[in-house]
Amino acid sequence: MAGCIVARALSRVPGIEVICLEQVEASDHSESGTGLNVGPNAVKALLRHDPQLHDAVQARSLPWKSWRISLTDGTELFNLPLMQVADNLGIRIRWSELYAALRGEARGLIRYGARVSSVAYMAGDPARLAVDYVRDGVAYHVEDVDLLVAGDGRYSLTRERLAGTPVMRQHGVVIYRLLVPDTAGGLIDDYEQWFNGPNRLLAFRVPGEAIYIAGTFPIPPGAEVPQAAKNADHLRTLYTPSGGMPSAQCAWLIDQVCGNVASIHWARLQESPPLYSDERGHVLYLGDAAHGMVPTLGQGATQAIEDACVAADLLVRHCAGGGASGADMPAVLQEFVRLRQERVRFVMDFSREASDTLEAGADPVAGARKKLEAPFQQKLARLYRDVTRV
Repeated sequence: MAGCIVARALSRVPGIEVICLEQVEASDHSESGTGLNVGPNAVKALLRHDPQLHDAVQARSLPWKSWRISLTDGTELFNLPLMQVADNLGIRIRWSELYAALRGEARGLIRYGARVSSVAYMAGDPARLAVDYVRDGVAYHVEDVDLLVAGDGRYSLTRERLAGTPVMRQHGVVIYRLLVPDTAGGLIDDYEQWFNGPNRLLAFRVPGEAIYIAGTFPIPPGAEVPQAAKNADHLRTLYTPSGGMPSAQCAWLIDQVCGNVASIHWARLQESPPLYSDERGHVLYLGDAAHGMVPTLGQGATQAIEDACVAADLLVRHCAGGGASGADMPAVLQEFVRLRQERVRFVMDFSREASDTLEAGADPVAGARKKLEAPFQQKLARLYRDVTRV
């Protein structure tokens, strides 16, 4: 995502050669990552940076208007209209549609099916990099790269090769994802969560007559996802209220989860230490490559978009005058770090704080009440409204 946004912006600056490498084919990611909610802050940043790109994304999405929390028996705990804490709405979208929108607006710039094999500084030149990649069975070698923008995800090859593999912090929570046809008959629409103790279901409707479902449950910190947990009987037990019946919404969700176990994508709640640039100042990390964070507040993709808008605006401003050179990159990247590091640290800390109801022994009723109090609401307003400006 971040790469498309930055490449599109830089391609319109005279004198800049942009090479954008994407490892999958143009037709891939048909449902990669299933669905996601993008926060009002990313929508705000994208509109400010590139109204045309903003409109292309909006056209493929549904509005995210509210956040509701209940118990799985249907008892409502929390119901927040986003406009109480934001200047604009967020969106609900399929990953595939977000990719299509961003790539469509960067058409002609992306080299698909390009698998990077090597990233390194050139011998004898501490300010330029060389990149090797393979595409359609042909090996390519690119030299004299003044700036390498790495938006290659939480397990970034670029970060690993140039800065070492980051140590992931595990939080003792399983998270799984699923996209299913919308047969709910109107039971599921906007962003909602349901708790049975610390076990949570999350769901919302996305375009294309589909429902995105995410579930979580605790495990010991650092443990792998237990194989015994990946079966329908276990999952049904997690979300069925003790001594009672699930609400109509949760009954439908539980049936969908249990009936589609083979299609579930499994992961763990984890985060990586932030890193925005390498020591030499010619590599810029964006999105999960820079700061893999817990997804509790939906800020992973959201912060990747914020990152990209800030980076693109900063680089365009620097390069548009025509006097920029590769030697200026360290100063530009230092400015990016100055603009982003406090903001990202706040978002990561707040996302972790909001994950308290997902941990072993958590009380969702007390957790929901806490989210209704002024300190949490003030942080939400800061999250959604205080978008970084260049």
